[in-house]
Amino acid sequence: MDNSEILVTTTEHIPGKEYEIIGEVFGLTTQSKNVVKNIGAGLKNIVGGEIKAYTELLSEARDIAIERLRHNALGMGADAVVMMRFDSDSISADMETVAAYGTAVKFK
Repeated sequence: MDNSEILVTTTEHIPGKEYEIIGEVFGLTTQSKNVVKNIGAGLKNIVGGEIKAYTELLSEARDIAIERLRHNALGMGADAVVMMRFDSDSISADMETVAAYGTAVKFK
């Protein structure tokens, strides 16, 4: 089984499946923008509107966190992750950390 075969859901129950709980599982990443994008974001901050560099940063960080969550669940012998959630925080003006977390489960 590879990472892409690990089902990740935000729901507590997977319809039609019985499973046992293995335990907590996490996927973490910290990302930063490059200097050029940081300057562009600073200029956009003056005039307002969406700062696409930050949106891309968070989207990429989210994808990496989910991939790491799946990898860690696979390492635990899980078939799926239920109750998946995200948490994020700014470490500095140009660094963002994202955590994907949930409960690893094994199908019966």
